[in-house]
Amino acid sequence: MAYNPFQWKLHGDGRNIPSGEVVAPDERLSWGRTIGIGAQHVVAMFGATFLVPLITGFPPSTTLFFSAVGTLMFLLITGGRLPSYLGSSFAFLAPILATQTVPHNPTPEEIGIALGGVFAAGVLLAIVGAIVHFSGTRWIDRLMPPIVTGTIVALIGFNLAPAAWNNFQVAPLTASITLLSIVLITVLFRGIVGRLSILFGVLAGYVAAVVQGQVDFAPVAEAAWFGLPQFHTPTFSFNVLGLFLPVVLVLVAENIGHVKSVAAMTGRNLDPVTGRALFADGVATVLAGTGGGSGTTTYAENIGVMAATKVYSTAAYFVAGLVGLFLSLMPKFGQLIATIPEGVLGGAATVLYGMIGMLGARIWVQNKVDFSDPVNLNTAAIGLIIGIANFSLHITGGASFEGIALGTAATLVIYHLMRGIARWRGTSIEPASPASAPAGSELDDGDPLNRSTETDEWRRPVRD
Repeated sequence: MAYNPFQWKLHGDGRNIPSGEVVAPDERLSWGRTIGIGAQHVVAMFGATFLVPLITGFPPSTTLFFSAVGTLMFLLITGGRLPSYLGSSFAFLAPILATQTVPHNPTPEEIGIALGGVFAAGVLLAIVGAIVHFSGTRWIDRLMPPIVTGTIVALIGFNLAPAAWNNFQVAPLTASITLLSIVLITVLFRGIVGRLSILFGVLAGYVAAVVQGQVDFAPVAEAAWFGLPQFHTPTFSFNVLGLFLPVVLVLVAENIGHVKSVAAMTGRNLDPVTGRALFADGVATVLAGTGGGSGTTTYAENIGVMAATKVYSTAAYFVAGLVGLFLSLMPKFGQLIATIPEGVLGGAATVLYGMIGMLGARIWVQNKVDFSDPVNLNTAAIGLIIGIANFSLHITGGASFEGIALGTAATLVIYHLMRGIARWRGTSIEPASPASAPAGSELDDGDPLNRSTETDEWRRPVRD
């Protein structure tokens, strides 16, 4: 039975959650507690979401505006069944920065070109969502097995390493204080404070920057208290589409991961809503590209809040969307965010870009990817080097493709090409060489069927 997205059952007495229970998406606590938890979700996504416009030079208030509107639309499209706040996706950082002549300080024309790429990525994601809704997710699993997904996520993060270093060099002391604060807060504090280490680390770095006279508050004083954010319109250039479209693969992985995480924590089967989630994030990203916001995605920070509170009520997310919308209509608030200096961003970006890269490695670990398999090893090795070194390809007519697009294409082509040839030639069951598996202890018994790469039926040899 479909949920009414504006109607929630009261969970128990609305005040307490008995041990072993959770507040389901179609339930809520008392409205006072629901509002408090909703505001907490805004805080959870705050630090990471605002770092994207600060790094790219997009207006922070505009990003928050489309993040809030996108969240509300996401909840409506998914029928109130899937709790999620759509924050800024870090996967868009590299392609947006690649469109800028002076990184972090784009011209209005460059913002328009980047928004065209965001818009196109959103359209493609919405199309993928519609296909998944009617056909299921098995084709995604076959197109992007964990070795492919992990490599693409990793190369996007590591491709940004030079940008982090450039910001760090502007104010090394401030950047170091920010970086050290994030590291220490992560391990010194439990619960929500530890999970929001990036936000509190940025605040610590900001205080250090203020003490050193690196912050100019004049724009804050001049800004109005209430007003619409600054909007931009997209322009479309074929030259940059190759930079943005690979991001869709990351957004697909993030959204599917979010659906599976919430399903596991609530004990509900949410597979039927996967297509809607992808479609909704695509629509939200299209809206952001239409008016000047960053592309959106689901947020691990909010998963952490739900895990800590045991509250998965979509009512809290409706509240969060409304709170975010209210804050986006305060220009003074947006200008205050914009005063965060480059040194602080350099420290935070060092952590964040590395974390994006390591999320790819986590996908490998969680799915037990076997790197003694030469196909997996070559897929990751080549894709990562192309992405990290930022290979470029210029085509007659002005079109060009760089590290992320080329690395993504190489990862997909190499995996499926090698796997297909190996199946055809029957070489997929051959033991890996010492060069490809220097620690391949799993090969010691000489039986290739014991290798984790041979567990799929289509890889098993036929025996008489």
